[in-house]
Amino acid sequence: MDSESQKALIVGLGNPGKKYDSTRHNLGQMVLSAFAAKHSLSFKKEGDLKGEIAKGNWKNGKVFLLFPTTYMNLSGQAVRKTMSFYKIPADEVLILSDDAALPFGTIRFRKKGSAGGHNGLKSIEESLGTREYHRLKLGIGEPAVGYLEDYVLMPFTKEEQEKIPEITTQAVNFIEEWLFHEMKEHA
Repeated sequence: MDSESQKALIVGLGNPGKKYDSTRHNLGQMVLSAFAAKHSLSFKKEGDLKGEIAKGNWKNGKVFLLFPTTYMNLSGQAVRKTMSFYKIPADEVLILSDDAALPFGTIRFRKKGSAGGHNGLKSIEESLGTREYHRLKLGIGEPAVGYLEDYVLMPFTKEEQEKIPEITTQAVNFIEEWLFHEMKEHA
Protein backbone atom coordinates (compact mmCIF):
# COMPACT_ATOMS: atom_id res chain seq x y z
CA MET A 1 0.00 0.00 0.00
CA ASP A 2 1.23 3.48 -0.87
CA SER A 3 2.12 5.15 2.42
CA GLU A 4 1.29 8.56 0.91
CA SER A 5 -2.35 7.71 0.17
CA GLN A 6 -5.06 8.98 2.47
CA LYS A 7 -6.34 6.56 5.07
CA ALA A 8 -9.38 6.57 7.29
CA LEU A 9 -10.54 4.14 9.96
CA ILE A 10 -14.20 3.61 10.86
CA VAL A 11 -14.92 1.59 13.99
CA GLY A 12 -18.27 0.03 14.85
CA LEU A 13 -18.45 -0.47 18.60
CA GLY A 14 -20.25 -3.45 20.09
CA ASN A 15 -19.77 -6.67 21.99
CA PRO A 16 -18.69 -9.89 20.26
CA GLY A 17 -20.92 -12.94 20.07
CA LYS A 18 -24.33 -13.77 18.65
CA LYS A 19 -26.16 -13.00 21.89
CA TYR A 20 -25.23 -9.31 21.57
CA ASP A 21 -25.87 -8.92 17.83
CA SER A 22 -29.19 -7.09 18.05
CA THR A 23 -28.68 -5.28 21.36
CA ARG A 24 -28.68 -1.50 21.76
CA HIS A 25 -24.95 -1.48 22.63
CA ASN A 26 -24.20 -2.94 19.18
CA LEU A 27 -25.87 -0.23 17.12
CA GLY A 28 -22.43 1.01 16.00
CA GLN A 29 -21.67 -2.44 14.59
CA MET A 30 -25.07 -2.60 12.89
CA VAL A 31 -24.37 0.70 11.12
CA LEU A 32 -20.87 -0.39 10.09
CA SER A 33 -22.27 -3.68 8.76
CA ALA A 34 -24.76 -1.73 6.64
CA PHE A 35 -21.96 0.51 5.30
CA ALA A 36 -19.81 -2.53 4.48
CA ALA A 37 -22.71 -4.30 2.74
CA LYS A 38 -23.54 -1.24 0.65
CA HIS A 39 -19.93 -1.01 -0.54
CA SER A 40 -19.35 -4.80 -0.89
CA LEU A 41 -16.66 -4.91 1.79
CA SER A 42 -16.21 -8.05 3.85
CA PHE A 43 -14.61 -8.50 7.24
CA LYS A 44 -11.90 -10.95 8.17
CA LYS A 45 -9.72 -11.60 11.18
CA GLU A 46 -6.44 -9.75 10.78
CA GLY A 47 -3.39 -10.96 12.70
CA ASP A 48 -3.39 -9.89 16.32
CA LEU A 49 -5.30 -6.64 15.84
CA LYS A 50 -8.07 -7.80 18.22
CA GLY A 51 -10.70 -7.24 15.61
CA GLU A 52 -12.12 -8.02 12.20
CA ILE A 53 -11.06 -5.69 9.40
CA ALA A 54 -12.56 -4.78 6.04
CA LYS A 55 -10.53 -2.73 3.55
CA GLY A 56 -11.59 -0.74 0.55
CA ASN A 57 -10.63 2.09 -1.75
CA TRP A 58 -12.35 5.42 -1.35
CA LYS A 59 -11.81 8.36 -3.71
CA ASN A 60 -8.04 8.96 -3.48
CA GLY A 61 -7.40 6.81 -0.45
CA LYS A 62 -8.05 3.69 1.59
CA VAL A 63 -10.75 3.08 4.13
CA PHE A 64 -10.45 0.51 6.90
CA LEU A 65 -13.44 -0.76 8.84
CA LEU A 66 -12.97 -2.35 12.26
CA PHE A 67 -15.16 -4.49 14.47
CA PRO A 68 -13.27 -4.93 17.74
CA THR A 69 -13.54 -8.55 18.91
CA THR A 70 -12.82 -7.46 22.48
CA TYR A 71 -15.68 -6.61 24.77
CA MET A 72 -16.85 -3.00 24.75
CA ASN A 73 -14.72 -1.93 27.73
CA LEU A 74 -11.53 -3.06 25.91
CA SER A 75 -12.35 -1.57 22.48
CA GLY A 76 -9.44 0.85 22.72
CA GLN A 77 -6.92 -1.98 22.43
CA ALA A 78 -8.24 -2.96 19.00
CA VAL A 79 -8.50 0.66 17.85
CA ARG A 80 -4.94 1.50 18.94
CA LYS A 81 -3.44 -1.66 17.38
CA THR A 82 -5.26 -1.06 14.08
CA MET A 83 -4.28 2.62 13.92
CA SER A 84 -0.68 1.74 14.65
CA PHE A 85 -0.52 -1.17 12.18
CA TYR A 86 -2.02 0.83 9.28
CA LYS A 87 -0.48 4.18 10.37
CA ILE A 88 -3.77 6.04 10.65
CA PRO A 89 -3.77 9.29 12.66
CA ALA A 90 -6.42 9.92 15.34
CA ASP A 91 -8.04 12.73 13.35
CA GLU A 92 -8.83 10.24 10.56
CA VAL A 93 -10.74 7.90 12.87
CA LEU A 94 -14.54 7.79 13.13
CA ILE A 95 -16.04 5.82 16.02
CA LEU A 96 -19.67 4.68 15.72
CA SER A 97 -21.23 4.24 19.16
CA ASP A 98 -24.61 3.98 20.81
CA ASP A 99 -25.59 6.89 23.04
CA ALA A 100 -28.28 6.64 25.75
CA ALA A 101 -28.27 10.42 26.26
CA LEU A 102 -29.70 10.94 22.76
CA PRO A 103 -33.30 10.09 21.86
CA PHE A 104 -33.71 6.86 19.89
CA GLY A 105 -33.05 7.44 16.19
CA THR A 106 -31.03 10.64 16.64
CA ILE A 107 -27.50 10.80 15.24
CA ARG A 108 -24.92 13.36 16.31
CA PHE A 109 -21.39 13.99 15.05
CA ARG A 110 -18.60 15.27 17.30
CA LYS A 111 -14.98 15.97 16.31
CA LYS A 112 -13.85 15.38 19.90
CA GLY A 113 -15.27 15.22 23.39
CA SER A 114 -15.66 13.20 26.53
CA ALA A 115 -16.62 9.54 26.73
CA GLY A 116 -19.83 10.58 28.50
CA GLY A 117 -19.93 7.37 30.55
CA HIS A 118 -19.66 5.09 27.48
CA ASN A 119 -17.24 2.26 28.32
CA GLY A 120 -16.12 1.77 24.71
CA LEU A 121 -15.28 5.46 24.31
CA LYS A 122 -13.54 5.48 27.73
CA SER A 123 -11.36 2.58 26.59
CA ILE A 124 -10.49 4.33 23.32
CA GLU A 125 -9.66 7.56 25.14
CA GLU A 126 -7.38 5.68 27.56
CA SER A 127 -5.69 3.63 24.84
CA LEU A 128 -5.08 6.59 22.53
CA GLY A 129 -4.32 9.09 25.28
CA THR A 130 -6.55 11.65 23.56
CA ARG A 131 -10.15 12.74 23.05
CA GLU A 132 -9.24 14.08 19.60
CA TYR A 133 -11.00 11.53 17.42
CA HIS A 134 -14.26 11.82 15.52
CA ARG A 135 -17.38 10.05 16.72
CA LEU A 136 -20.85 9.47 15.38
CA LYS A 137 -23.23 8.98 18.29
CA LEU A 138 -26.31 6.89 17.60
CA GLY A 139 -29.21 7.60 19.93
CA ILE A 140 -30.76 4.65 21.74
CA GLY A 141 -32.71 6.67 24.35
CA GLU A 142 -32.68 6.16 28.09
CA PRO A 143 -34.33 3.32 29.96
CA ALA A 144 -37.79 4.16 31.31
CA VAL A 145 -37.00 1.97 34.33
CA GLY A 146 -34.03 -0.07 35.52
CA TYR A 147 -30.30 0.27 35.10
CA LEU A 148 -28.51 1.62 32.04
CA GLU A 149 -26.06 -1.34 32.15
CA ASP A 150 -28.97 -3.75 31.64
CA TYR A 151 -30.78 -1.54 29.12
CA VAL A 152 -27.87 -1.30 26.66
CA LEU A 153 -27.54 -5.10 26.58
CA MET A 154 -31.23 -5.64 25.78
CA PRO A 155 -32.51 -6.17 22.24
CA PHE A 156 -34.40 -3.35 20.55
CA THR A 157 -38.18 -3.44 20.87
CA LYS A 158 -40.23 -4.50 17.84
CA GLU A 159 -41.13 -0.84 17.16
CA GLU A 160 -37.45 0.19 17.37
CA GLN A 161 -36.36 -2.69 15.12
CA GLU A 162 -38.72 -1.43 12.43
CA LYS A 163 -36.89 1.92 12.47
CA ILE A 164 -33.33 0.49 12.43
CA PRO A 165 -33.07 0.39 8.58
CA GLU A 166 -33.97 4.08 8.39
CA ILE A 167 -31.42 4.96 11.10
CA THR A 168 -28.66 2.89 9.50
CA THR A 169 -29.35 4.48 6.09
CA GLN A 170 -29.10 7.95 7.62
CA ALA A 171 -25.87 7.02 9.42
CA VAL A 172 -24.34 5.35 6.32
CA ASN A 173 -25.08 8.52 4.30
CA PHE A 174 -23.31 10.54 6.99
CA ILE A 175 -20.28 8.21 6.92
CA GLU A 176 -20.03 8.61 3.13
CA GLU A 177 -20.12 12.41 3.47
CA TRP A 178 -17.53 12.26 6.27
CA LEU A 179 -15.21 10.10 4.15
CA PHE A 180 -15.64 12.34 1.11
CA HIS A 181 -14.82 15.40 3.21
CA GLU A 182 -11.85 13.75 4.98
CA MET A 183 -10.29 12.42 1.79
CA LYS A 184 -10.80 15.72 -0.04
CA GLU A 185 -9.56 17.88 2.82
CA HIS A 186 -6.30 15.95 3.14
CA ALA A 187 -5.64 15.39 -0.57
